[in-house]
Amino acid sequence: MGIVLKRAFDPPEPADGYRVLVDRIWPRGVPKAQARIDEWPKEAAPSAELRRAFHGGELSWGEFRRRYLSELRACRGRLRGLAERARKQRVTLVYASRDERHNNAMVLKQYLRMLNR
Repeated sequence: MGIVLKRAFDPPEPADGYRVLVDRIWPRGVPKAQARIDEWPKEAAPSAELRRAFHGGELSWGEFRRRYLSELRACRGRLRGLAERARKQRVTLVYASRDERHNNAMVLKQYLRMLNR
């Protein structure tokens, strides 16, 4: 079915399928009961150090992406199940970042697609 991205502040919809929060910390102002999150694999989120460096402007998008992919490889086995689920049903990666083009969910989506090859 595939993998789609959605901001945590957008309301959940039935078409979202299996919703996965991909941030290490819960999005501020989003009630857990209303978020309808099916899974929250914190180890799939960037490390706190990497996240702070990127959002603080210390890392370029390319460097963030490279380092985050390295972190993702370390939890490849755990993520394989999520990649397999995406072959059978829609998986929505839920993220809090305001930047819809440069965020960890975008990198994770690419990585999960690579695992499905």
